[in-house]
Amino acid sequence: MSNELSGLRILILVGDIYEDLELWYPTLRLREAGAEVVVAGPEQGREYAGKNGYPCISDAAIERMRASDFHGIVIPGGFMPDKLRRDAKVLDLVRDFAAAGKLVAAICHGGWIPISARVYQGVRVTGSPGIKDDLINAGAVWHDAPVVVDRHFVSSRKPDDLPDFCKGILQVLSRGSDAGPM
Repeated sequence: MSNELSGLRILILVGDIYEDLELWYPTLRLREAGAEVVVAGPEQGREYAGKNGYPCISDAAIERMRASDFHGIVIPGGFMPDKLRRDAKVLDLVRDFAAAGKLVAAICHGGWIPISARVYQGVRVTGSPGIKDDLINAGAVWHDAPVVVDRHFVSSRKPDDLPDFCKGILQVLSRGSDAGPM
């Protein structure tokens, strides 16, 4: 097991009908690299069903999370982002990560959350073709690519892009920036 991310803490969001692979692949890859991963949902200890039926029990409640305790946030897709983006705490968290220059990674429909947090203005991104217009209307610069890394923002289109998505996440986290917990 690699320890390249030892000492780093990453927050991953979960909620009902999350995209199974888009949550589990980054979770396992980040743990493999030595990072501590905290999966937070609307309720701590609740089991959430993935879009394809795979369960995930949240480690923590979103309302108790603070960007200052983490090095980055990963936002999976599925139908989950459409519900979570209505939660003011979720939007505040994403704004805090973005303002601090910390990793903000979204895949597929996960981009809806940074859109609603209004942090994509002028940011180069990709995402599910289904939210391309939403991304553009939010002021993002759309690219149809497996992964787009723009400073501390990482985005991908779909589960097939997960290897590139995780490489982008690791690239941003391994820079050793000053964006760690305070």
